[in-house]
Amino acid sequence: MQLTTETVRTAVAAALIEDQAADDVTTRWSVPEALQVEATMIAKQPGRVAGLPAVQEVYAAVDPTVTVRAAVADGDPVVPGQPLAWISGAARSVITGERVALNFAQRMSGIATLTSAFVAAIGARPVRLLDTRKTAPGLRAMDKYAVTCGGGTNHRFDLSAMVLLKENHLAAAGGVLPAVRRVRDGMTAEDNGMAIEVEVTTAEEACEALDCQVEWILLDNMSAEQMALIVERRNTSGSTARLEASGNITLDTIAEVAASGVDAISVGALTHSPTAIDISLLVTRSHG
Repeated sequence: MQLTTETVRTAVAAALIEDQAADDVTTRWSVPEALQVEATMIAKQPGRVAGLPAVQEVYAAVDPTVTVRAAVADGDPVVPGQPLAWISGAARSVITGERVALNFAQRMSGIATLTSAFVAAIGARPVRLLDTRKTAPGLRAMDKYAVTCGGGTNHRFDLSAMVLLKENHLAAAGGVLPAVRRVRDGMTAEDNGMAIEVEVTTAEEACEALDCQVEWILLDNMSAEQMALIVERRNTSGSTARLEASGNITLDTIAEVAASGVDAISVGALTHSPTAIDISLLVTRSHG
């Protein structure tokens, strides 16, 4: 997905309010008002970059006279010591915006870096790596954008984007067949057709979903062997349903899952527990 200016601006505004950037007492009382500085944002470890639009928006909001020049582009791989951006302007403004700018860059680069590692583990297999809705509250667009910077693909953005019948929906509706039937009745009543995906945990449920001719079937917490059998059943049945694997898939197991023949693999860890990349912002020169 592409980030809109409004999306970035909204996220940055909330972060600056949270940090009380307009009342940075430490900087206001310790840094000379007229001092100008040049600073460099530097990668401290290898990774994949994401979040530079947020860095630029942070400084545009803190002080429009501050200049931010990107040294790399989102999605680029970086090595330790590599500059990510050069920032120049009033020292107070550069320092006040530092933490919020780094928070965005570090988290988003962490997501992009983890995503790129999963993509590399899948290798040349024709399998898409998908994210989930397990994102930081208020930062979904930023998190999902970072996934694309790492080479991943976005799953549904929100609850209105498609139908995804999960275990609690199936339990409440009485099973796969009645749940799908009710969804299709609802689509007809509201004249709002869209793709249907059904989460299944057993081969029996998977067969029911295939019989329902839904667009996607989510194979949750199944072994690679179980998934391979369902892939074979799908292929021999003439069904056009695409198969998605999910459930505690790690860098150690994703290659085996991809080899089962599924069409996509979703990994919640991409956004619910990324490790932030170590990035620093260092003043390199001052004058005035």
